[in-house]
Amino acid sequence: MKLNVIAAALLVLPLAACVEETPQAGLPAVGSATDLTAFQGARAGQAEMGIMNLGYEPIRSEGLTTFWFNRATGACARIVTGDGRYQSVTMLPAGDC
Repeated sequence: MKLNVIAAALLVLPLAACVEETPQAGLPAVGSATDLTAFQGARAGQAEMGIMNLGYEPIRSEGLTTFWFNRATGACARIVTGDGRYQSVTMLPAGDC
């Protein structure tokens, strides 16, 4: 009986370490396929196709700021361009797109 309890504990303990933190509602986890922050500093002309290949489309522009939305995942990003590069890439809640 004691051996069964120990065996059960050994099976459950590794699973406890597998608990993932939930990202803030509406925001993709950093480093996930829907997180565009890695594009910060990239040349805008070259990176645009990469963003589109991830399923994003430009929704609206305000000056040098473009809002990108991924309809499949609900992810939204605000990208500010300057000097031909993405100066800042900020992931936003889906409602901001």
